[in-house]
Amino acid sequence: MKVLLTGATGYIGTRLLPLLIEKGHEVVVLVRNPQRFKLPKGAKVEVIQGDLTKADSIQNLPEDINIAYYLVHSMSDDPALFTYRDRTAALNFMVAIQRTRCKQLIYLSGLVSDAQLSEHLHSRLEVEEILKRGPIPVTVLRASIIIGSGSASFEMIRDLVEKLPIMVTPKWVRKKCQPIAIADVLDYLTLVLNHEQCFGKTFEIAGPEAITYKDMLLRFAKIRGLKRILIPILILSPRLSSYWLIFITSTNYYLARILIDSLKNDSIKTDDSIDKIFPKNCLTYEQAIDRALQKIQQNAVVSSWKDAWVASDLPPEYTSFIEVPKHGCFSQTIIQGFKGDPDKVLNAVFTLGGKEGYYLDWAWKIRGVIDKAYGGVGLRRGKVARDKPQAGDALDFWRVLLVDEQERRFLLYAEMRLPGEAWLEFKIEPQESDWLLIQTATFRPKGIFGRIYWYILLPSHSIIFKGMGKKLIQLGGATLK
Repeated sequence: MKVLLTGATGYIGTRLLPLLIEKGHEVVVLVRNPQRFKLPKGAKVEVIQGDLTKADSIQNLPEDINIAYYLVHSMSDDPALFTYRDRTAALNFMVAIQRTRCKQLIYLSGLVSDAQLSEHLHSRLEVEEILKRGPIPVTVLRASIIIGSGSASFEMIRDLVEKLPIMVTPKWVRKKCQPIAIADVLDYLTLVLNHEQCFGKTFEIAGPEAITYKDMLLRFAKIRGLKRILIPILILSPRLSSYWLIFITSTNYYLARILIDSLKNDSIKTDDSIDKIFPKNCLTYEQAIDRALQKIQQNAVVSSWKDAWVASDLPPEYTSFIEVPKHGCFSQTIIQGFKGDPDKVLNAVFTLGGKEGYYLDWAWKIRGVIDKAYGGVGLRRGKVARDKPQAGDALDFWRVLLVDEQERRFLLYAEMRLPGEAWLEFKIEPQESDWLLIQTATFRPKGIFGRIYWYILLPSHSIIFKGMGKKLIQLGGATLK
């Protein structure tokens, strides 16, 4: 089968792609920025560049597509904006896919049991309706909370339980859900593919047990061997809950608001029709948690919500940021010569962030706390467990823009709250028989305060970047000149 996969760089799509390849399907991926998309080793995948919010950019879909997965949704601090984006993308996709020979659309939606929905869940259901208006049969899978290494729900629960011995909880912790393991979600997504009994049907998928969010927290604590006390506070509003989450967990404010708003709804499976077609025993909540923790311990987290575009404030057209601007910018360059293997020093550069830190890590941590206080991402996102970063990866409060091993160039863009825009670039260049490690910090200020900000931090940046460069050269087994 020739399968079109949208959302291939997202949390679900990244994990679904190798499964489709393994089952022998010919896969076409539609991505906004091919530089973000990394093919699995040895895989033959056709990559098409296009933005679903721009109808003209998706006119080149192959006519011989048989099945299409729609795994796209937007998030924003403005509900009207992400609702508009979701609606526009779905309408454009429905028109474009009709020009192909596609006979089934597969869409992953949210499982809800309440009439009053959050803006996010309402948008997910609206996309369902838009896709169903077309002539192509749609298979909808409505999932409850997804538990897996790197999922937003899992990371939020993990942060809360492991960091807070006593938790002040809002009333939404008494709402019920049926958490489902990421492995089971992926299993259902592949099972319904080209299965005619699933054409034009909506199914609810969930784990075997309905539990409250309070139970989820306490059960996670039990698995980790921790004792936790939950104190309910009925007056804790969604806005206050969101601020609470951004200080304790790795999520940003806008994603926290979306999560909290969604948690106000029960998420219980009421239709078991999919069990009659695919009778299977889904993993329990405890089993899903165990699997996620094992993946983390094995450094084998395949994808994370932090790397999905919904977790980033960077515009979709981020490729325009790869060429660092010069006009109207301040820059500071630190050049350090060294003797040794430049590729080993480059690999040391790739280890920046996460647990490995930078230099004067206490200063970076203070900056992360300040960023969190202003609704930013802070340092808690960490980084994906890979031998080397990839373009599009989240790295603490940075976003990786470019990883160029041939040119020995590594470029980061700051997603922290700033009175301007900031880039941090690392380059290694030859100089006669030696090498140079060149670090360049570029800042494009906004207004007078942006300029004041730059000059205030300029002295401390000099100390930090020089120390960081020295550390990286030594980690790479080289010696300073």
